[in-house]
Amino acid sequence: MADITKCSGHECPIKKKCHRFTAESGVWQSYFTEVPGKIEEGKFTCDMYWGEGAESIWKQLKNITNGKE
Repeated sequence: MADITKCSGHECPIKKKCHRFTAESGVWQSYFTEVPGKIEEGKFTCDMYWGEGAESIWKQLKNITNGKE
């Protein structure tokens, strides 16, 4: 199970590239109550998008905050 809040991906054009949609679900999986993405001025945005490279960025931030640059 992914220990994250997953997304149903309803009407999301990039769901196949987002870890919040593609991660394996578990029995006790949590989901957003509403899809976090939106279309504004013809452009899709999502503050919760977890795409390629996000894990690498997360590890870098953890190392920086732990003083392991």
